Amino acid sequence: MALALVVATAWLAIGTSAPAHGLQGELDSKRAQLDQAESQQGVLSSELDQLSSEVEQLQGEVASLRNREALVQQELEQKQAELDAERHHLNVLRERLKRSIGVLEERLVAIYKSDTPDVLTVILESDGFEDLLERYEYLNRIESQDQEIITRVRDLRNETKDTVARIRAARDEIAAKKRELTRTRVALEAREADLSAARDNKAAALENVNANIKELEGDVSDLQGEIQQQLQDAATATPALPAGPVRGASSGFIWPVDGPVVSGFGMRWGSMHEGIDIAVPAGTPIRAAKSGSVALAGPNAGYGNYTCIDHGGGLSTCYAHQSSIGVSVGQSVSQGDVIGNVGCTGHCFGDHLHFEVRVNGSAVDPLGYL
Repeated sequence: MALALVVATAWLAIGTSAPAHGLQGELDSKRAQLDQAESQQGVLSSELDQLSSEVEQLQGEVASLRNREALVQQELEQKQAELDAERHHLNVLRERLKRSIGVLEERLVAIYKSDTPDVLTVILESDGFEDLLERYEYLNRIESQDQEIITRVRDLRNETKDTVARIRAARDEIAAKKRELTRTRVALEAREADLSAARDNKAAALENVNANIKELEGDVSDLQGEIQQQLQDAATATPALPAGPVRGASSGFIWPVDGPVVSGFGMRWGSMHEGIDIAVPAGTPIRAAKSGSVALAGPNAGYGNYTCIDHGGGLSTCYAHQSSIGVSVGQSVSQGDVIGNVGCTGHCFGDHLHFEVRVNGSAVDPLGYL
């Protein structure tokens, strides 16, 4: 039965210097702390798993970005090689343009020396080289060779401009892409660092909680050992006692033993406690709470030596953990008859009486009848 009942029983049995309620309170406090620590352990474990999952995801994203950066770097290097080739091509174009302009200038000089007035007028009235080209293109008297020279100069000039524009655009595009990847990676790495720090903090907190749980489990174990030792001492040092005075009740019941209730009816430690535990020394005679017929008398799993008396009308009382049973099934007993002795058989930590009242087989609070 309940450890709390055992503690109180030990106090009553051996008169220890530590009150039963003191040990019970300490044990209940340790159990409450242990439950809270285990709850914290579950929460921290869940949070730690979530953070670890997020960190792993970010690590994957960072690794992916690093791979993309490496590919962009390769692309940049490849584009740089292409740009170098373009620059070489640009130098070639510039050299060809220079030669073409030289040929054009020579041609213009030749036209000038040929004393052609229209050509001289074009030269004298031109406002710069570009204007000269535009005017010159419309001269109907220029030979086809002259037109080819002008076309070549114009094409080389445009190709030179286009090449320079391509070089700059490609260079700027790749550089911008690399900067964007770097910014994204840096942001992810910062987030990863924050999550890693949070995960480490949670792991440290979980480690502390685990240590606290281990310590509390040790405290509970020590208390149980102390209680067990007290109960063993009580069992060997305390002789069986005679039946105490009869304590009556207005409902017509009497108390089966005369002692304090150390654990009541109801939920206890997550399960239903279907009776009350009364703390009395081992060997104390147990009285029938009401007249009736013995329905059960014998060992019954965790109840140990167990006796139930049918009082009629669906009402019965039961007595558990007896050291010995003094009645048999079918026997009629009168109120106050001794039906057995207090002990610690079945699941219990020390001598006490577990007393139940049942209505149509269902347990109800015995204090409503006592």
